[in-house]
Amino acid sequence: MSAAPDPQDTPVLNSEPVAHQAVPHLELKARLLLLFTALLIVAAALYLLHARGVFEPTQTLVLATDDSEGVVAGMDLTFSGFPIGRVRRVELAPDGNVRIVVDVASKDAHWLRTSSVFTMVRSVVGGTNLRAFSGMLNDPPLPDGAERQVLRGDASAEIPKVIAQAREVLENINAMTGQDAALRSTLASVQEVAERMKGPQGALRVLFGNEADAKKLVTALDRTNTLLARMDQLAARVDGLAGKADTQVFGQEGLVRDARTTMRQLDGLLADTRASLKKVDAVLVEVQGVGANVKAATADLGPLRADVEANLRKIEGLINEINRKWPFARDTQIKLP
Repeated sequence: MSAAPDPQDTPVLNSEPVAHQAVPHLELKARLLLLFTALLIVAAALYLLHARGVFEPTQTLVLATDDSEGVVAGMDLTFSGFPIGRVRRVELAPDGNVRIVVDVASKDAHWLRTSSVFTMVRSVVGGTNLRAFSGMLNDPPLPDGAERQVLRGDASAEIPKVIAQAREVLENINAMTGQDAALRSTLASVQEVAERMKGPQGALRVLFGNEADAKKLVTALDRTNTLLARMDQLAARVDGLAGKADTQVFGQEGLVRDARTTMRQLDGLLADTRASLKKVDAVLVEVQGVGANVKAATADLGPLRADVEANLRKIEGLINEINRKWPFARDTQIKLP
C-alpha cells in the first residue's frame, strides 16, 4: 500500500487578483489624440476645398436653357477641354426656363468674351457636357453676372429620326429590287445594250438603231479622212509655192531688192534733175534781169537744155527698166516747167 501524501508538500494557490499598473494622464492623452485626428480631418478637408478652387475668387455666369436634363451641381464648364468653371446650382426661372448658375474662376474668366458661344451636348454614351467657345478673343470680356443662352445638342434625340430614315431607305431599296420594279427592266435593257456594243460597230449600232446607218457613217468618215489627207498635201504644195515666191520676191536676188536699187538710182537722177532745174531758174532770172544780154543767155540755155534732156532720157530709161522688172501701173510722164 502506498503512503499518504504529506500536507506540507502540497502547493497553496493564491486566489487574490493581481493589480495592473495605472498609465499616467491616460484621459488627457486620449483627448489630445482625438483633437489631433479632428485637426487632421479638417486640414484634409480644407486642402481638398482649396484644390477644388473653393477659396479662389470667381465671377458668376448664368446659362439659360429650356431643358437641363443631365446637368447637376458640381459639373464643369470646359473651354478647349480645360475646366474653367463649375455649376453652383440649377434653378427654375419664372418664365419656365432653366437657369444654370456657374462659378467661373477669375484667373480663367479672360477666356470668355461677349461673343462667346455656350453649348450643352448630350452624347449617346456618357453624360452631359457644358462647353464654351470664343472665336474672337479681341472682343470685350464677359462681365460678371452675364446671362447667355445655351445651344443644346442631343445626339440621342436624333436616333429615332435616323432609324425612321433608315427604314424608309430600306423600303425604297426593296421597292427598287422587286420583281416588277423598273430597275430590273432598266438593268435588262443596259445588259442588252452592252451585248450589242460587244460586236463590230457596236456603239454606232446602238446609236443609230440599225447596221446600215452605222456603215454609212463609217463610209462618210473614211471619205472625210481621205479628203483631209488630200487637203494636207495641197496645203504642203501651197506652202512650197509660197516659199519659192517669197524667195523670188524678197530674197537676196529678188524683185524687191532690184526695185529698191532702181529706185535709189531714180532718186539720184531726180536729184540731178532738180539741180539742173535750179540752174535753169537762175539763168531765167538773169535773163529777166539783163534784157540786153539775150544772146549770151540763150547760148547758156542751150547746154542746160541739153543736160536736162539727157537726164530726162536717163530717167525714161530707168522707168522703162522698172516697168520691165516690176509692172507698176503708174503714169511715167514727166512734165517740164
